[in-house]
Amino acid sequence: MKTKIEEVLPAQIEKRSFEIITQELEELGIALHGSQAPVIKRCIHTSADFDYAKNLVFSEGAVKKALRALREGASIVTDTQMAYSGINKKRLAEYGGEVYCFMADEDVAERAKLENTTRAAASMEKACSLDRKLIFAIGNAPTALIRLYELIQEGRIEPKLVIGVPVGFVNVVQSKEMVLTLKHVPYIVAQGRKGGSNIAACICNALIYQL
Repeated sequence: MKTKIEEVLPAQIEKRSFEIITQELEELGIALHGSQAPVIKRCIHTSADFDYAKNLVFSEGAVKKALRALREGASIVTDTQMAYSGINKKRLAEYGGEVYCFMADEDVAERAKLENTTRAAASMEKACSLDRKLIFAIGNAPTALIRLYELIQEGRIEPKLVIGVPVGFVNVVQSKEMVLTLKHVPYIVAQGRKGGSNIAACICNALIYQL
């Protein structure tokens, strides 16, 4: 049987992809509405994994609060260069925001060695020195998410949003469950083991594209 190739112009590929995603969600009996829908659909678009329609958890008003912060110039802190590279910095800059990743900084490496911790955890400490509104996008290191949670509990930082989507096996689920207990900090969390730097970046972009 000959495979039928769908004729789609390059400029229309993303649009067509989202049409397919919407159609298949409907076939699964999943109806997405409101400001959460673009976030969920972009995660599916990035990963081709429809589990994100079920495992993404949003605190009340998380997207609305994040959009307000971004419009007011909030910046984004990531735990990997991959996530940093994937976020639309030009679009974010239109609102006065920047993207930061401190993982390769020498002082972060030195602090991690001195405190016998990971660079990811130490990079969260460094982020506390930024005097601006912050959104954290954690897609790789549960140690970063755990340290961020501790810093929040210590009153040293109050993020405008925590995107908790580290991927893997060791302390991944536990770190996400810690974030889900936050009462006064908005969050978007991918429950379970799934996630990744690409998912962290695409959630940021899904928010930025709604501005």
